[in-house]
Amino acid sequence: MTLSLLDWRRQVSALYTAVRDTADPEAGWRRWREGREELFAGHPQSPLDAAARAAFTGLPHAVYDPSLRFEPSVEPVAPLRREVPTAADGVVPLERIGAVTLPGVGRLDVWWVALYGGGVFLPLRDGSAGHTTYGGGRYLLDTVKGADLGGDGDRLVVDLNFAYHPSCAYDPRWSCPLAPEGNRVGRAVAAGELLPPGGWHR
Repeated sequence: MTLSLLDWRRQVSALYTAVRDTADPEAGWRRWREGREELFAGHPQSPLDAAARAAFTGLPHAVYDPSLRFEPSVEPVAPLRREVPTAADGVVPLERIGAVTLPGVGRLDVWWVALYGGGVFLPLRDGSAGHTTYGGGRYLLDTVKGADLGGDGDRLVVDLNFAYHPSCAYDPRWSCPLAPEGNRVGRAVAAGELLPPGGWHR
């Protein structure tokens, strides 16, 4: 279990490294999709259970939209700490380190996962949640687990085409931190990973 999870994280990290090294963002996105689908279909740490893996035909996504790729500066905000309870990982402490404003979408809080090593966490719950995407929202960045699109200085690459569902969207045995109030917007973001008809589990 432990080494299998390590291998999963190595492969996810390598996948995002390949994305950052790809000059054409859409080509990087296609590589990301292909890599994730390989992991979902065949890796023992796939968030899909055995039955779902056997029936797996791919992860539905919206068509790539280059206008939804941004490199915003992280704006200063008042500090805020949240402690998010999860069933499997105990309490996950989040510290707000700033915010990013995405044109046409809104302002999103940027969090630091205040555990050993730490990392940037940027979730999103938009107007599609509970309809075409998971009701708890999606993740844009989670650098603790390798989901890092890059950036420079005080800027982050935030590409909404890379929005993906947390593990709990696929199977209720998983638990995960969801988008807090400062990461919820009313507009439906027609980009990134979508739910299949009927969702992943009922």
